[in-house]
Amino acid sequence: MLIVLDSRIPFAETAFKRLGEIRLLKTSAITTKTVADADALVVRSETKVDHNLLDGSQVRFVGTSTIGFDHVDREYLRAHHIGFASAPGSNAMSVADYVVATLLEVQALKNFTLAGKLIGIVGFGNTGSRTAAKAKALGMHVLLNDPPLQRTTGGAEFLPLDTLMDCDIVSLHVPLTKSGEDSTFHLFDEERIRSMKKGSILINTSRGSVVETTGLKRSVENNHLSGIVLDVWENEPAIDVGLLEKTLLGTPHIAGYSVEGKIKGARMVYDSLCKHFHLDIPWFATADAREEVKCRISEANDQDAIRAAVRQVYDIRQDDELLRKMCTMPVEEHGGYFQKLRASYPVRHEFSAARVSVEEKHRHLKSTLAALGFSLG
Repeated sequence: MLIVLDSRIPFAETAFKRLGEIRLLKTSAITTKTVADADALVVRSETKVDHNLLDGSQVRFVGTSTIGFDHVDREYLRAHHIGFASAPGSNAMSVADYVVATLLEVQALKNFTLAGKLIGIVGFGNTGSRTAAKAKALGMHVLLNDPPLQRTTGGAEFLPLDTLMDCDIVSLHVPLTKSGEDSTFHLFDEERIRSMKKGSILINTSRGSVVETTGLKRSVENNHLSGIVLDVWENEPAIDVGLLEKTLLGTPHIAGYSVEGKIKGARMVYDSLCKHFHLDIPWFATADAREEVKCRISEANDQDAIRAAVRQVYDIRQDDELLRKMCTMPVEEHGGYFQKLRASYPVRHEFSAARVSVEEKHRHLKSTLAALGFSLG
């Protein structure tokens, strides 16, 4: 069996070569020609998988090591009897950690206290549920919206989207869908954004087109929203630099880029590929090993102490600073630079990889840090 793999997938060579011959390619090198003789194709979100890529090939299985699959034409795959697998939930904890880092930095930038603030979580799947739990650990009050889940479970905790518009902060965790009663394309259009509480903050780590760019820019220009945080953008990688300039924090679609999340995604696709081809070859076990990150906190107040612990594992300000360099570049270089930031992204761990040493005066914070995912030393 010949497997074509995006070279950015963790342990691609180590693990997948046990299943057959592998062809490890850069994202830009995954083309009609290079996949034509492959039995299986494993990609990331930058590769568009449709008839343009697969027509005439012998590909019988496609996997994406990402939670989203809007880059894959699944109807085409079904029509051609090609198996498919994604990695739902693989980077959920990574995104939840990212939102925590965001909240703590916004708290410092805006000089307010998170405890007691109202946050609306739109989408209560793998990522939204973890984000909600961590927001509660920070002392926030959480409101939830998830129409499909509400219909399935009948859960009274799920509220109409209009209700969440009174929140101080709204965080988006929905897939991008363009049809049906639960379509999320421009779910937050200009009208919806205007209905948000004046002075509130919008965080988007889902997909760029869930939010309308024009309406979002206007909401900041007219001071309706007091801040926006964006990890995802319409028209990636050629993003709107004018919108970037208006963000409190902006990052290049890397919220889910923890090393732990990437490994989980690769392993989920590996297992699905084995199942599809009836192979009984276990995942390369040592690939799950993680490096422990140690940090110590001793700041004078609780907010600073928690933020210090988070920054030692993930300092979102560094990603923001790197992306903002785009603002000084010629327009024709924007797309390439955005892609470069993603392709060369450094190792980032989830909070669970960090062992925190807490001074006696902060011992009351141990339960909060544990609920955020840290191990306590």
